[in-house]
Amino acid sequence: MRNPRDERAAARFMHFIPLVMAAAPTLTPIDVRAEAGREGGQGVEEVVVLGRGETRQVQSVTAQQIDQLPPGTSPLKAIENLPGVNFQSSDPYGAYEWSTRITVRGFNQNRLGFTLDDVPLGDMTYGNHNGLHISRAIPSELVEGVTLSQGTGAIDTASTSNLGGTVQFKSAAPQDKFGFSAAQMFGSDAARRTFARLDSGELGTGTRGYLSVVDGTMEKWRGAGDQDIRQYTLKIEQPVGEGTLTGYYNYSDRMETDYQDLSKDIVRRRGFNWDNYYPDWNAAVAAAQACNASGRKDAIACDDAYWNASGLRRDDLGYVALDLPIGTALQWKTTAYLHKNKGQGLWGTPYVPTPGGAPLSIRTTEYDLDRSGVLTALTWTAGAHKVNGGVWYETNDFNQARRFYAEPSLAGPTRSFEEFQRNPLQTEWEYNFDTETVVFHLQDTWSITDAVRLNVGFRSVNVENRAKTVIGEVKTGTIEADKPFLPQLGVNWTINDRLEGFASAAKNVRAFPSSGTSGPFSTTSAGFYAVRDTLEPETSTNYEVGMRYQGATIDTLFAVYHVKFEDRLLGITQGTGVQGLLPILANVGGVTSKGVEAALTWRPVRNLRWFTSLSWNDSQFDDNYTTVRSNGIAEVVPVAGKQTPDTPEILLKSELAYDTGKFFVRADVNYTGERYYTYLNQGSVDAYTLLNLGGGYRLGDFGTLKELTLQADVTNVTDKEYFSTIDSNGFVESDLNGTAQTLLGGAPRQFFVTAKAKF
Repeated sequence: MRNPRDERAAARFMHFIPLVMAAAPTLTPIDVRAEAGREGGQGVEEVVVLGRGETRQVQSVTAQQIDQLPPGTSPLKAIENLPGVNFQSSDPYGAYEWSTRITVRGFNQNRLGFTLDDVPLGDMTYGNHNGLHISRAIPSELVEGVTLSQGTGAIDTASTSNLGGTVQFKSAAPQDKFGFSAAQMFGSDAARRTFARLDSGELGTGTRGYLSVVDGTMEKWRGAGDQDIRQYTLKIEQPVGEGTLTGYYNYSDRMETDYQDLSKDIVRRRGFNWDNYYPDWNAAVAAAQACNASGRKDAIACDDAYWNASGLRRDDLGYVALDLPIGTALQWKTTAYLHKNKGQGLWGTPYVPTPGGAPLSIRTTEYDLDRSGVLTALTWTAGAHKVNGGVWYETNDFNQARRFYAEPSLAGPTRSFEEFQRNPLQTEWEYNFDTETVVFHLQDTWSITDAVRLNVGFRSVNVENRAKTVIGEVKTGTIEADKPFLPQLGVNWTINDRLEGFASAAKNVRAFPSSGTSGPFSTTSAGFYAVRDTLEPETSTNYEVGMRYQGATIDTLFAVYHVKFEDRLLGITQGTGVQGLLPILANVGGVTSKGVEAALTWRPVRNLRWFTSLSWNDSQFDDNYTTVRSNGIAEVVPVAGKQTPDTPEILLKSELAYDTGKFFVRADVNYTGERYYTYLNQGSVDAYTLLNLGGGYRLGDFGTLKELTLQADVTNVTDKEYFSTIDSNGFVESDLNGTAQTLLGGAPRQFFVTAKAKF
């Protein structure tokens, strides 16, 4: 039997093939590699590279920078020192997904693009409908580098959410020689992480590969419960003529016991270290009984804490990539990938008691994701031109549901929050989402002279979202983001051997999320049908200009930018997160962001490096918006001129590092300015400064142990109390009374020791 959906997909894909074949393809962005042994500098590798030669604002961090962080630290945290980046997490690793947030130039992660070896990771939100978090896609020990483009991301990046910049991760290559390496970390709160990697070396056919295993766990720094990760990664490279065939597979099994979301009022009454009741079942039952007795109107009894909460995720991610030269002028690269995810987010809620049992139940949001895709591109070099054109196609089947599971006994719990739940008490809603993505790009990089390079191109984006209601409010229908021409222009001019300038401009679009918890499908049935036919996708226009200087002892960067953000869609949180009330959606029109970024790397003497970045950002709503209240009355919300949430005006990051090749030590200081968590700027968290220290010694070879290294790290050295994540349950309009339960505290001082060696 014919499948109409498959026929539509094939027809749309075939429609783009002539465009690819007719469009002679291009230059990929310059490979921003770390420089070793630079004349006049230290004999160790640079860990932050300021994007020399790029037509855009680009920086990279190398594997060495990631390696100097506590093992298991998210590669996202490795870029937090770069200009324009505001990174937050309530754990010291930046890997706890419920709390992890990143904003760049005022764009949050929902509006950034992320890839691993060109494979799309989606928008990397917690309830991800189109990808997965980087910590589940690859162990941090296998990340070779991270490249950040703050404004106009590379035109061939596989993303439909990058209104702002892009973050591109690259996995390490297999080694030429057979070997085994391992690292063992122990730290505060019973933290333990074991990493092991086996390299095959080059075999007779030229094949090389590695297999790695990660086993990690730590207890929460407040409250009770563990956060665990099990991860297995395989990568194989096979020469094919002058090209390379690469296979990659990663399995991740992550369990996170959640921290309780806080409000300023809860902190005043309960203290900064307040958390959920687990393992005190009797306290949870007593609070739930009081909540039910009040008709679920006693906010303290109902929402100060819950029985327990956790997030469970299992992921299989794999790709096969062929990078093949065709003659001397043509390069063909194709990547096919597959990603499957199963997940549950659990909350012990008093709002739905178990009939005849405990005065609470377990509420879940459940995820079942199956997506696959292909990226194919050709690059043609002809004289002063490098032309690149390609297509990205993805199909994504996503099922999402809200269910409740019974706790039948008052005597004690019968269900573990560390295990996937089965046999639900009830299903509140369930939706099937089918998303088809087709993106075509074409660009030319023209070396006009030896000093001037021009990059010009465009993307064509079509994303069709189809929803089918299984249970719940009917929101069956189709919405589409279709932008056939999104231009991008960039120029780089070399002033002399050390100084260069760059400028770029780009138009971008964000496709609608296919999710029951975010975007157009997350609102009420009436709200969805009211906006379905008139809703416009969010778009942005980015402009930036800057200078880079590369000297014997000093590298500097200075950039200014202006961003116009159109049709911004706000999701306004209603009630507490555990209640699961549908948000109110509002199109607030425009947002204007402008800012300045600067960075300096100074190597005053051999082996010593000082890196500092400073960012100033002003992001304001241009327009008021109108919303309809629960009483049916329309009301104008005066947000025009207000700062957008979670966009600190000032970010200052500084790191001092000394590395002799044997002994290494570093200290970094991070200042984050005041941040609003309300649209009306009636609710904010204070600015804070954190100090982190780390160091170690490379002992060399000891018998069978090769390259033995001992390392110690201390995070938040001054034990600062501060709020990290400020939208764990979304943003609200106002919080004059401090009851918005959407804050998470940052981790206190933590200690880690690590031993690494090869065998």
